[in-house]
Amino acid sequence: MGVAAIILGGVGIFLTGMILLTDGLKAAAGDALRSGLQRFARTPARGLASGTAITALVQSSSATTLTTIGFVSAGLLTFPQAVGVIFGANLGTTSTGWIVSVLGLRVSVGALALPLVGMGALMRLLGRGRVAHGGMALVGFGLIFVGIDTLQVGMEGLAQRIDPGIFPGETLPGKALLVLLGVVMTVVMQSSSAAVATTLTALYSGSVGFEQAALLVVGQNMGTTVKAALASIGGTVPVRRTAVAHILFNLATGALALALFPFLLAAALWVVGPGEEVVAVALFHSAFNLLGVAVLFPVIGPFARWVERLVPETERQLTRNLHSSLTEIPSVAVEAARRTAVAIAVELFRQGQGRLAGRRAPQPGPPTRETAGEALVRLRSFLTEIHTAPGEEEQFRRHLSALHATDHLERFRRSLKEEGPMDAELGRRLNEALGAWVAEVGGEEGPVPSDESLGTVSGEIADSRKARRAQLLEEGVVGDLDPETIRVEVDGLLRLDSMAYHAWRTAHHLRQAAPRGDDGSAGEGQPAGDDELSPGPGWDSGWDGSDDHPAEMGGAATRF
Repeated sequence: MGVAAIILGGVGIFLTGMILLTDGLKAAAGDALRSGLQRFARTPARGLASGTAITALVQSSSATTLTTIGFVSAGLLTFPQAVGVIFGANLGTTSTGWIVSVLGLRVSVGALALPLVGMGALMRLLGRGRVAHGGMALVGFGLIFVGIDTLQVGMEGLAQRIDPGIFPGETLPGKALLVLLGVVMTVVMQSSSAAVATTLTALYSGSVGFEQAALLVVGQNMGTTVKAALASIGGTVPVRRTAVAHILFNLATGALALALFPFLLAAALWVVGPGEEVVAVALFHSAFNLLGVAVLFPVIGPFARWVERLVPETERQLTRNLHSSLTEIPSVAVEAARRTAVAIAVELFRQGQGRLAGRRAPQPGPPTRETAGEALVRLRSFLTEIHTAPGEEEQFRRHLSALHATDHLERFRRSLKEEGPMDAELGRRLNEALGAWVAEVGGEEGPVPSDESLGTVSGEIADSRKARRAQLLEEGVVGDLDPETIRVEVDGLLRLDSMAYHAWRTAHHLRQAAPRGDDGSAGEGQPAGDDELSPGPGWDSGWDGSDDHPAEMGGAATRF
């Protein structure tokens, strides 16, 4: 077998191990990694620590960065918080170099690696749930060392055929070429970890020199920005800002590494001692990333504000939290959908206030680039792309409630389009309830508003509709009212009832769709069907025995 084939196979085995380790650990942890990242990244400093720890655990800065981009897109993290996580992810990814230089090349783990693969495969075949996912992670961990062993064999053969002196490095163009080669290696392999492992193995076998390996590592570190840039294409403003921050940080650390190259490299070799060039390169990799954090973290606030000016916010978009990449993280995707539904509800409830106050224009609010109807179409499409795995009861509850809320928002929107007069006093009470809910929402990161006020008003309107309809029909029988007057007034009551009912059900399901523990009652229990809940004890829907609540039926004329 040729040397090139052995090296290619070693890279492939290493990459496969990295993928299995990353995916296995993420799946085995379930939402623990995601919820932990969200919980512990509340400040930039904690975000830095979280990004470092999670990246070192899952061995993928790209996975951490893409998850962070998803969190920012969903509105779960603010941009300054995300910047801290990105700094940490870049620092955490340097742990791969230490694994390769200290364990992979120094300790003979080949004999242990294959049993690990076998044990992991058995866990995957015989186990279930987290045990099976843990087995895949174990397989990946073993394959990483099998790949390193294979790379080592290939690089030893390459070292016999190639003189390291043929690689440039002494001149400025030569150094730039090596850095560019490192970037290309990361882009081609789609993993800076695999590229760094290949470089360290080549250095250990003598295929490349000490300084050449260090320059390649600088380029490989900068190459991780490509995946983040690709993920941001077509993304929302927060997504693009996060990607720009990632790119700028890596470029800054790369510039620092090159500017202080001889000093950092000499210091790393002095720390580990002569003859430990492989470990020295791993230390150099960690050192210039740590230096980048030390330089930029004290000014993380101004840095974040500068990126925000670089990628300015345009007109508000109701569906700005929806991004196609989020569907790969169902729990985050559902939260993004819920927050989008809240934004649409605020927009429609403002329109409802204008309608009830006799204005065709909505209540004043920030301008949007899309109508509520367009936003609902995109939200429904996004929700259908999310797939909740069987057995995930909490996720199922939230996903189902988000779908319920979307359906009621669409019905509320349709009720706004119906023309005709409505009862002034009942309309005033509904107007106040809608306004109170909108005011309580505040920002999307605020507490989940209660549905109690809307539920109470909905019950009152339903009771009034039932009593008034019966009274109107009686007056029609005795000749006090003509049929057309009765129809117009009952249509108005039904229209008002429809608006109140769907507003209440929207608020209820948005509360049910909130993550457990956001407030005292949100997220408790399973989502009840719309026929199973009422605004309060003793509430009478006012409907007179037909199968559907009037608000679930067609236009006002058909409901009469």
